[in-house]
Amino acid sequence: QVQLVESGGGLVQAGGSLRLFCVASGSISRINAMGWYRQAPGNQRELVAVITSVGSTNYAESVEGRFTISRDNVKNLVILQMNSLKPEDTAVYYCNANVRQIGWSFSADYWGQGTQVTVSS
Repeated sequence: QVQLVESGGGLVQAGGSLRLFCVASGSISRINAMGWYRQAPGNQRELVAVITSVGSTNYAESVEGRFTISRDNVKNLVILQMNSLKPEDTAVYYCNANVRQIGWSFSADYWGQGTQVTVSS
């Protein structure tokens, strides 16, 4: 079993910053890509940023230049640094990881429980 636990969400004024953390634990052999998604009320879940096991990154156009994703492969940790936050960034942010469990021959996607980010104008 694999668990993803997020932390770091909260309330911030427009223009402020927040940092989200997600730690993966459990029966992990290898973690491939890790990423952050978000879902605002009435909207579909959308990709925010993703980072591969070797550090290649990809961002949604709406956050490019404001958000930075990074990871620590030793700690199974992925971090999303969010700067210059806007009210439209308000959403529940979910951590995602593509993980191969010990003894498995394939990888699967796992999700965290989500953390609320609210940006006030």
